[in-house]
Formats: sequence, C-alpha cells, structure tokens
Amino acid sequence: MSDQPSFNVPDVDLASLSTSEREQLLQTEFLKQTAKMPWREMQTYYARGSVIVVSAELDLIEVAVQLGLDNSAQFAAWIEQGFIAPATDEQALVWYDNDQLLWVTVAAPWVLVQHKNLA
Repeated sequence: MSDQPSFNVPDVDLASLSTSEREQLLQTEFLKQTAKMPWREMQTYYARGSVIVVSAELDLIEVAVQLGLDNSAQFAAWIEQGFIAPATDEQALVWYDNDQLLWVTVAAPWVLVQHKNLA
C-alpha cells in the first residue's frame, strides 16, 4: 500500500445511478482491491488512526460498501453492537508480535481490516 490509501471508482457519476447500481459498482471495486496483508505493513495507517477493525461476523466487502454509500444508520448499529471499532493498542501489539495476516480493503480515508478465514 502507498502512504495514502486510495479507492478508485470508475469515472461514473454515482448520483445518476440507482442505489442498487451504486452498491453493485462499489462491491465490484472493493472486491478488486481486497487482499490479505501482514499487520506490520499497516503500521503507518494504524499510527494515523485510520484502521477500523471489522468483526468476523460481518462481510468485510459489505461494510466497505455501506461506508461508501454513507449509510450512517447501519454504521451506528454496527458500532453499538460492537461489530466495528478502531483498532486498539492491544490488538495492534498482538497482531504485530504474531506477524498476523488480515483481510484488508480501503474505503478512504479508512482502512478496514478483518481477522477471518485466512487459511
């Protein structure tokens, strides 16, 4: 990853699309850029406070899509339920010590990470 997380949506006027078309476009783009990465490569983003941990119970891509759609009601519910939260110092230390692999996607300015099914 570069120093600046980026998310490139094709040159499309999102406002002209229906909600389902926007969801589909965002899902396609987030799928393209989601990958397994070692936590140690995420240190710069963590230091900036940009890393959001997504619970294994949620679909990482769906969380990114809802963030891209600015679905604040859904995010408030996920936060209240403890399904998403900023990475903690304790998590960061354990992941660093274990050289943990995480699923990662960028929903600028956020970097979403998830520890799930990496085998």
